[in-house]
Amino acid sequence: MPAKPAPIKKSATKKAAKEKEPTPAPVATPTKAPAEVPAEVPAEVPAEVPAEVPVQAPAAEVPTSAPQNLTVEDVQETSVTISWLAPKTIGATGLDGYTVETCKDGAKEWVVANEELTVANRYMIRNLTPGDLLNIRVVAVNVGGRSEPVALPQPVPVHEVLDRPRIKLPRFLRTCYTRKVGEQVNIVIPFLGQPKPVVCWTKDGEPLDTNRVSIRTSDRDSILFIRSANREDSGNYVISVKVDSLEDRATIIMQIVERPGPPASVKLVDTWGFNAALEWTPPRDNGNTEITGYIVQKADKKTGDWFTVYDNCHRLSATVSDLIMGNSYSFRVFSQNKVGISEEGTVAKGIATIQKIGIVYKPAQYTEHDFSEAPKFTASLNDRAATVGYTTKLLCAVRGSPTPKIEWLKNQMVIGNDPKFRQISNQGVCALEIRKPCSFDGGVYTCRAKNALGEATVACRLEVKKVIIPEAK
Repeated sequence: MPAKPAPIKKSATKKAAKEKEPTPAPVATPTKAPAEVPAEVPAEVPAEVPAEVPVQAPAAEVPTSAPQNLTVEDVQETSVTISWLAPKTIGATGLDGYTVETCKDGAKEWVVANEELTVANRYMIRNLTPGDLLNIRVVAVNVGGRSEPVALPQPVPVHEVLDRPRIKLPRFLRTCYTRKVGEQVNIVIPFLGQPKPVVCWTKDGEPLDTNRVSIRTSDRDSILFIRSANREDSGNYVISVKVDSLEDRATIIMQIVERPGPPASVKLVDTWGFNAALEWTPPRDNGNTEITGYIVQKADKKTGDWFTVYDNCHRLSATVSDLIMGNSYSFRVFSQNKVGISEEGTVAKGIATIQKIGIVYKPAQYTEHDFSEAPKFTASLNDRAATVGYTTKLLCAVRGSPTPKIEWLKNQMVIGNDPKFRQISNQGVCALEIRKPCSFDGGVYTCRAKNALGEATVACRLEVKKVIIPEAK
């Protein structure tokens, strides 16, 4: 077997030598000349293309920007899982992959964690020693070289997290939590996590005022306590439960409310007949919650007693009616929200006096409309077929005023009170029921409607067929 490749190589060299011999010869037969010309033409074309490539080469060798948002997803006893986002600027040559590097806290040497470049944006660093503190960074690599590294802000302790931190927010805290001014606030937030999580509270992004708010945290829950709430305690409270680099957050929207102030002003706009029109403006203080309505009251100057006219008026105006002639009235308006009504009401400027004026009621004269109408069929009779022995109905509809009299005719003969036929007329719907018709009941049926203004008729043809029973073979 080793002797065979040797002659193959020699023959290959001989053939190569023979091919080289005719190429340097400038003299050739006319038939070979055209074969050499197309061979030289494609050789010149690629010679022009590479001339443009060096122009773009410097831009392609620029490394990418640094990867983004490096975070820790999971920490176990011997492994750490991290994830990141692609670089903001990659370049024309693309991205070959990423290198994950680690360095023990206090050391200076960075060790590559992945032997080959990884193209994924997530990587698990394995075979770590429990108890180590690791600094981790990621570098993007392409043709231009290594990018700037992105590193975690703090070293990661390598140990097993028995239970990820998780907040069990009660259902009533998932919406706006509302309390009245002066009431106690006692919020218990259960959570999970092992080892014991670190709990942190903030209000509107700032640390809590320890003079106003007390926090007590145990292994299972955290309690926020305010002895006497005021409106300054309203805001967004954020609780953060953290185990090493793993964290869970929850937001509680707290609203401390109280009764609103009275309307800013109330004005008596107009007085006419037994009516008075009022307008007012919203209160300057809504009690830290929306205004749900207004209460309008009136008082007679003779008695001075206040009576409610409107219990829950949603507009900024109202018309008070049914005032007594000869009396003078004052009006006041209270604001109302979900806590209650304002402590005081705003009294309208001005007094409404109902003058004693002789009033004679003259009813309007109306001409009665004449609804008289001659009979007119709105639904006519339709031709139909019936089967011997099976009851059938003929239906039509008529209108007219006064109510027209209905008559049924068969072949132009009035049916009258024949017991075989049942005549029905209700609300303008006319029906003729033919009970168990026979072949002699076929013919032309006519419905005639008459009143004092005229007459109308409508007709149809009824065919009664026999049932044909096939003979037994």
